[in-house]
Formats: sequence, structure tokens, C-alpha cells
Amino acid sequence: MGNINLRESVAAGKFYPARARELNSQIASFLDPRAEKRDVLACIMPHAGYIYSGPVAGAVVSRINVPPRIVLLGPNHTGQGTPFSLMSSGKWKTPLGEVALDRELGKEILSGSEYLLEDSLAHLNEHSLEVELPFFQYFRKDLSIVPVCVASADLKALRSVGLAIAAAVDKLELNGSVLIAASSDMSHYLPQKDARRRDKLAIEAVLRLDEEELLAKVVEFDISMCGFAPVIAMLYCAKALGAVNAELVKYQTSGDITGDHSSVVGYAGMIIN
Repeated sequence: MGNINLRESVAAGKFYPARARELNSQIASFLDPRAEKRDVLACIMPHAGYIYSGPVAGAVVSRINVPPRIVLLGPNHTGQGTPFSLMSSGKWKTPLGEVALDRELGKEILSGSEYLLEDSLAHLNEHSLEVELPFFQYFRKDLSIVPVCVASADLKALRSVGLAIAAAVDKLELNGSVLIAASSDMSHYLPQKDARRRDKLAIEAVLRLDEEELLAKVVEFDISMCGFAPVIAMLYCAKALGAVNAELVKYQTSGDITGDHSSVVGYAGMIIN
């Protein structure tokens, strides 16, 4: 498992532009300059190619005062690594520069969790966390992150991980200077009408800050929301840190971009406070 000193980008040139100037320009095109920024506890952002999910991610980050530290929770698409994989040291690189991993917060989270393990393997080829970084880097250059890759749907474990993150934030007295960001797309490859119907059920559960309802809806209605587990852990964490409200900032599908509604992927951007 171990660790690496510098994680190179695996999504640049694929999910988003490989050159800083083009990347900055594309991100700027997704932002809402009229949006009122505020401090938030947590958020949900999608992680597809920017041409598809960028407008949703941009709408979310337009509303956030990006803090100096971010805990990134995302799904494991590669199957590599441990079920709950955290990197606590080194740097991640994107075309907008290098982002330091927050060793202090990462180690504190690890020490308080029976499930999380120090592991770089799960992160090496995983895009779900990396694609969020440029949106945050655009607004803050002195950023540090704790990346957590999740490959388990066990509710007890997700609760434990969420509470361990919250406990670490409390212990280090970082309340107000950490954002808990969950990375997830919604329904995959369904007709537009069906995707919207199923995604609405998942979104409503998040709006009620109800982790158990979210898991139940995902299972009952076979909602192919790839990051439901990271979202569940985020909700447990956010509520432990005092969250009482969730808001849907923007929802759209790939079909809204391409015009092809026969097989779409859904994207939801949400803020939790």
C-alpha cells in the first residue's frame, strides 16, 4: 500500500484540458459571477468530463468560500486498493499546480478510524477526486487536501468513517476551515426521463440529510449513483459538525448538453450547511 511523493494527473487531457490557460478558461466559463459566496460545511459535486458535468460543478463552487483544507470523498472506480483508502502525505499535481496533502488532518483521521487505511494504490488511477481539484485551485492556491477513496457500501463502516473525520476536525479545532466534498455522478446510461425520476429520489433523501433513506432508495430503485457511499459518509460527518440543511444548487444530465436523451448520465450539485 505505502505512499508516493507526487501523484501525477491521470485526468488531464481526458476529463479536462491539459494546459493551465485552457483549463482556467473553461472553469471560468462554468462559474456564476453573480452567485453569493458563503461558508459551507459540505458539498456534492460531479466528476465526469467537464463538458458534461462542469456546469454543475461550477455552479456549486461559485457559491462556496473555498477554505484552506478540503476532505475529498470519492468512489473507487478502479477496484484497486483497500475499501477505505486515505493518502496523508505527498502532493497531487494538476495543470494548475501541485496541491499538498494535509498530513496533520489525514493522520488524525487515520488514528481515529478502524476502517481507513493509509493507501495510495486506490488513488493512483482514480479520477473521481482529481477532477474536483482544479475547481478549488481556481479560487485558492494555498489548498491542502485529504483524499479518501471509498469502495464499500457498509452503512456501519460509512458512519464510522464520517464520524472519524468529524472528530478529527473537532480535535484539531479546524471547524470553519475545512470543506467536506463528496464526489458523485447520478444515474448512468438511462433514458432522460427515467434518470431524472430516479435521481430525484436520491436527491430528496440528501435534502432530508437522511443517509439510511439514501441507501434504501439506491438499492430499491437500482439508482446507479456511483458515489452514494462517499455521500453517505459525508452526510454523517456534516451532521456531526452541525449541518442542519441541504440545498440542490443545480441538476442536469449529459443529454442537456448533447441533445441525446436516449442514454444519459445525471449530475447533481448540492451544498450542505
